[in-house]
Amino acid sequence: MYVLGISCYYHDASAALLKDGKIIAAAEEERFTRKKHDISFPINAIKWCLKHAGVTIRDVQYIGFYEKPILKFERLMCQHLEMFPRSFRVFIKSTPAWINEKLRIQSTIKNKLKYKGPILFINHHLAHAASSFLVSPFKESAILTVDGVGEWETTTLGYGNENKIELKKTIDFPHSLGLLYSTVTAHLGFSVNNSEYKVMGLAPYGKPTYYDKFKKIIDIKDDGSYQLDMSYFVYHYKTRMPSKKFLKEFGPVRNPKDEVTQHHKDIAASLQKITEEAIFKMLNYLHKQTKSKNICLAGGVALNSVANGKILRSTPFKNIYIQPAAGDAGTSIGVAHYIYNTLLKNKRSFVLESAYLGPEFSHAEIKEFLNKNSINYKEFRDNKELISTTSKLIFDNNVVGWFQGRMEWGPRALGSRSILSNPCNPKMQDILNLKVKHREKFRPFAPVVAVEDANDYFECDKPIPLPTDFMLMVYPIKKQKQKLIPAVTHVDGSGRLQTLRKEKNPLYWGVIKEFGKLSGVPILINTSFNIRGEPIVCTPYDAYKCMMGTGIDYLVIDKFLIKREDNKRDMWDSEKYATD
Repeated sequence: MYVLGISCYYHDASAALLKDGKIIAAAEEERFTRKKHDISFPINAIKWCLKHAGVTIRDVQYIGFYEKPILKFERLMCQHLEMFPRSFRVFIKSTPAWINEKLRIQSTIKNKLKYKGPILFINHHLAHAASSFLVSPFKESAILTVDGVGEWETTTLGYGNENKIELKKTIDFPHSLGLLYSTVTAHLGFSVNNSEYKVMGLAPYGKPTYYDKFKKIIDIKDDGSYQLDMSYFVYHYKTRMPSKKFLKEFGPVRNPKDEVTQHHKDIAASLQKITEEAIFKMLNYLHKQTKSKNICLAGGVALNSVANGKILRSTPFKNIYIQPAAGDAGTSIGVAHYIYNTLLKNKRSFVLESAYLGPEFSHAEIKEFLNKNSINYKEFRDNKELISTTSKLIFDNNVVGWFQGRMEWGPRALGSRSILSNPCNPKMQDILNLKVKHREKFRPFAPVVAVEDANDYFECDKPIPLPTDFMLMVYPIKKQKQKLIPAVTHVDGSGRLQTLRKEKNPLYWGVIKEFGKLSGVPILINTSFNIRGEPIVCTPYDAYKCMMGTGIDYLVIDKFLIKREDNKRDMWDSEKYATD
């Protein structure tokens, strides 16, 4: 049986295909269109999923959609009516998209895919909950979902057992922890639904001096329920987020071109502290209610890896699971599994342990691309030569683009579409920013380490939870080790690490281990392989274009080594090719 899940029209459109209850393909639409956070109907992702499975749409028994558009439209109409006439401009601007597109998703699916089978719609936060629990290793678990907003819900607390999910408590719009975080993101001059992680990275540079001010904005009860003082916000009736009262309290919105001051850093630190307080109180309450030792998280706030790394130490839970695409992209997996496991009552038979669910390219396809474009390359004799050469290049402080196997599912590069470099070089952070990334200096680079070596360098939870494989947990770096890996040690002595298990990616694991033999430190810098403003690279063309437009020194793609200096830049050369 094939079940197709679809998510689109808000942000991070995606598609996922299940075969007999197992995810065999999943990808975000942005990777194909090269439009970051693409919201459009994921026609390219759907076509790729079907092609990868070797089936057509006629073989799909069910299609699921990640929310109920009618309920969401009802909430928007109530919102506009309540705030009228202040909401009039937003109403006029947003209504055509609903009439022409969002409310017609059923006909769009039928017409664009030529699909004649059943289409099922489930609640947005139920899709989030299913995306985590139903693919988790737990038979039963408490569930917490937190994001901006679904139909009405912004936060849900629930419980899953076998293939059943019950959401027992909800917090509804306009009260939203996710939208509070996004409001501050906008106030600090960063883009909403894109740069919240920048605020998280900025927080360790500051002190929570504005914590008391945030306590006036959000009232958090002992059970974790919360309520916002809406006089500080205008997102419920305007296209911007902070109100004049918010600006009076925290100062003017920062121009993205202006310097990030200590004032901004302290705001970020205060926001992170109040966010963690709310999350931990909700989790402590949820544990009391469910008595479960397991917790599954989903929703955009579940991508807050700083908070995630503290959960098992700050709550009674013993085990944690978060899937790699915890935000809206992951709901396509959620709705597909909810249909298969919950509605159709099939037993769970799949655990999402690997993020490598996207497109891959054969040796022949890549070689054809290189030859067709007259690209100079060297072909490795075997994996041993590939591993030894790559690790030596990194040890010699070269920046290496790494393109291997199936593309990652979710927002993190996890060793399939990555840029790798030397964490031991104290200048490497500046080198990466100068040569490649051209991003804010306060943002840390992430370390990748074999799971068996992680506890030697990091103060991880024990046993190391699976979400650490997905780069979803920040842990302290042991003080005596921080000087050994300065390029991945954040200002507060932490690192957002990716742990790697040999069986998941033996080639990537081999490079890390070989680098360890050369340097004495079995850790690499792993950052996303992408051009600023674009998604992580998907195809060989994307990878080569990115290298030639930046200062990446080498590209290791399949069994081929390409040196940037050995190739002409001409059509690939452009100032806009700065990675993000």
